[in-house]
This record gives sequence, structure tokens and C-alpha cells, in this order.
Amino acid sequence: MKDIDWDAYQLFLAVARQGGLTAAAETTGLSAATLGRRMVELEQALGRELFLRSQTGYRLTGDGSQLLEHLIELEAGSKRVEEWRRGKAGQSLVRISLGTWIAWLLCQNMALIRTSRDEFRIDLHVAEQRSRLSHRENDIGLRAFEPEEPNLAAIPAGDVAYAAYRARNRDWIGPEPWIAVDDENAVSAYLRWPRQNASERIVATVNRPRSLRDLVRAGAGLGVLPCFVGDLDPTLERIGEDIPELRHRQWIVMNNDDRHRSDIRLVANRLEKLLKSHRDILAGKRPSTRG
Repeated sequence: MKDIDWDAYQLFLAVARQGGLTAAAETTGLSAATLGRRMVELEQALGRELFLRSQTGYRLTGDGSQLLEHLIELEAGSKRVEEWRRGKAGQSLVRISLGTWIAWLLCQNMALIRTSRDEFRIDLHVAEQRSRLSHRENDIGLRAFEPEEPNLAAIPAGDVAYAAYRARNRDWIGPEPWIAVDDENAVSAYLRWPRQNASERIVATVNRPRSLRDLVRAGAGLGVLPCFVGDLDPTLERIGEDIPELRHRQWIVMNNDDRHRSDIRLVANRLEKLLKSHRDILAGKRPSTRG
């Protein structure tokens, strides 16, 4: 069998982690069509089917899951070698996987997560898909449900509420138009809600939640956002109360074998403190200045 370039395996990792070609295209810089062709070529070179393809994305087959596990181990070893080569072996790395809006909140408060006295580095992996920790793909994950994997530990971090928002003082004649995330990227319940409840009134779709908020702020239509995003934005106003069926508990998740590592434990504790300080606004309790 002809040797397979490491580049092909890296592209496989991107598609497997993102669960589809469009999202993987964002991280690799290649087109979805190119990625699709490269995955077919990889399957042909290996003589194994790696993906179950559907309109909702790419799901790994048994062989695909085994390849992913092997490559994650190789990738971790490769990163350690590269850090050693660059002289950074003594500076640890804490990898955090989290969704778009919690990442937005964390970035605004990064000084509370890593101080100038800390020797570790932070790596943020932002995606709407479930954070992967079972095989040490990441060190800490923020999830919308308690993990069922037996080798993961979880810390409850309060409730998160969602509501519909529009640009402040923006009214329409007739039914309000809606903005939504497209089907392929609507992997969270709040992203699917407009299609399930107002599909006939959707006037525009985007493939990223940040663009959804941009269009809502511009007055293009209504959109569902986490309350801690919408309520803190002075250009937006909430339409009604939060949506009960979208409310969920949030969890800080770690691999059981690594959670006592000093840098991971320190970052997890700081994350817990940050989310606790925002507990009310995360749960949809509006700031007193907004009524």
C-alpha cells in the first residue's frame, strides 16, 4: 500500500472532530469539496470506510473511530516532540474545549483564568460540537449535559437560559422575520429552535452563531441567543421570557486521570469561580439596570 501523507490524516482529524465538511473547511482553509475528495482518497488508500455520510454531516464508522483514536495518540506525541524542539517542554499546556458564547465570556475574562504569574499556556478549541475528552483530546470541556463517559469527572456550573432577541426599538409590519443557523451547523438545541418553531419566517441563515448575533443587532430579524449574551448587549432587547425547553445545566468536564494535575485543577477552579460569579445572568435573570 502506498504511504499516506500525515497531511491526509490531519484533514481526517478535522472532519472527524467537526462532524462535517463545512465546519472542517473553516478550520483547514480548504473548500468542502476538496475535503470531501481527500476523504474519499484516504478511504481508498486505506481500503476502509471511515464515514457514514448524510445531509446532517459525517459520522464515523467503527474503522473511522479506531483510526481517530490512533491518530489522537500520534498527534499528542507529535505535539510533545514539537514543544520539546522549541524548548517549551517545561511549560505545560491546558487545552479547553467550549462553545461559541462561553468562549466569548471566557475571552472577556481571560485575566482571571491565566495570570501573568502562571507558567502554563492556554489553548482554546471553540466549536458547537460536544467537547472530546475521553482520549485526552482536551483537558477541560464545557458541556451542556452531564457526561456519561465513565472516565470523565464533572463539576456542575449553573444553568444557562436562552431567549429570543431583536435590535432595540426595531419593529416590523406583520410577522417578525427570523434569523437561523443552517441545518448542518445547528448542532445545539437553541440553534435548532427557530427551524422547529418559526421555519416559515426565516429570512436568512448563517453558519456561525456569532454572525447570527450580528444580523440580529443589524435589525435583520429575531434570533435565539443565550441570555447572558443578549441581556448584556445594550443594542438588543429580549422578546418575552426565556424559552423553558432550552434551559440546561452546564458542566465543567475533565478526564479522571488528569483532573488532579495542578495546572488543570487550577484552571478548572478559576472557570468554576468565573461561571459562579455570572450565575444569575447565565440563568436568565436580567441585570437590575435593564429592568
